[in-house]
Amino acid sequence: MRRDVRLIPIIVFCCLAAGCTSFWQAGSSSGSRDGVSSSLVDYLYPKGEVPPEQPEGIPRLDLPLRAGIAFVPSRYPSGFGSGIGIPEATKAELLARVRDAFADREYIAHIEVIPETYLRSSQGFEGMQQVARLYGLDVMALVSYDQVSGSHDTDASVLYWTIVGAYVVKGTKNAVNTFVDTAVFDVPTRRLLFRAPGTDQRDARSTAVESNETLRRERTGSFAAAMDKMTVNLEAELERFEDRLKSEPTLAEVNWEEGKGGSGSFGLLALLALLAMGLAAPQLTSSERRP
Repeated sequence: MRRDVRLIPIIVFCCLAAGCTSFWQAGSSSGSRDGVSSSLVDYLYPKGEVPPEQPEGIPRLDLPLRAGIAFVPSRYPSGFGSGIGIPEATKAELLARVRDAFADREYIAHIEVIPETYLRSSQGFEGMQQVARLYGLDVMALVSYDQVSGSHDTDASVLYWTIVGAYVVKGTKNAVNTFVDTAVFDVPTRRLLFRAPGTDQRDARSTAVESNETLRRERTGSFAAAMDKMTVNLEAELERFEDRLKSEPTLAEVNWEEGKGGSGSFGLLALLALLAMGLAAPQLTSSERRP
C-alpha cells in the first residue's frame, strides 16, 4: 500500500507534463494548414461577371508616367494572429521597396503606394479607374498573392511528452509556399501591358513551444522573398516590353511630354518612344517627299 502511495507523485507529474505538452501543441499550428490569397480575376470581375470586350485602340503612354501600385484586397482579415493574413504594415513596406527599385527611371515621374482599403470600397475596372483618377495615375500595378503554410510533427516529436522535450527538441516542421503576381494595366484602356510573378518556398524546424512564432516569421520572410523576386522579374518584363515596342509599334503609342514631371531628360524608353512613333507613322511615297 505504501509503495502505491509513493507512485502517486510520479503519476501526477507525468499527467501534468503530458497536459502541458498537449496545451502547447493545441495552442500552436502543429498539424494544421492555413492559407491566404487575393485574386486579381475576382477583383476585376466580381460576382462572376463576364469580361467585356476589349476596347478598340491602343494604349497611349505619355512619358514620364505616373504609376500606382497596390495589393489586390485579400479574402481574409490582415494580421498573423489568427494564423492567416498579411499585416498592412508589411504590405506597405514591401510595396515601398518595389517603388524604390524603379524610382530612378527617367520615364517614371512618380510611383504612388496605394492603401488596400482604397480598392476595397469599389471593385472591378471601374474601381481601379476611380482610384487612378483620385491619384492622377496613368498606369496601375495590381499585386495579387497566394500563400499556404502548415506545420506537422516529425518522428522526433515523440519527445514532446516531456516538458524538456517540448522546449528543446525541434520536432515540428513548418513549411510555407508563397506566390505573388503583379499585373500592370494602362488605366484609360484597361489593357494589360505586362505582368511578372515571384515565388518562394521554405521550411524551418522548431520546438513545440516555438512553432507559432517560427511559422509567423517564415510567413513574413517568404512573402518578402517572393516580392523581391517579383521585382527582379518586373524589371526584366519591362525591358522585354521596351524591346517589343521596337518590333510591335501598335503595342502602345508612346509620347514624351516635357514638363509633366520626372527628370526631364530622354531616357531609354523615351528614345524607344521616338522610334515607335517613327515606325507607326505612315511611310511617304517618293513623290510625297519631293518639295
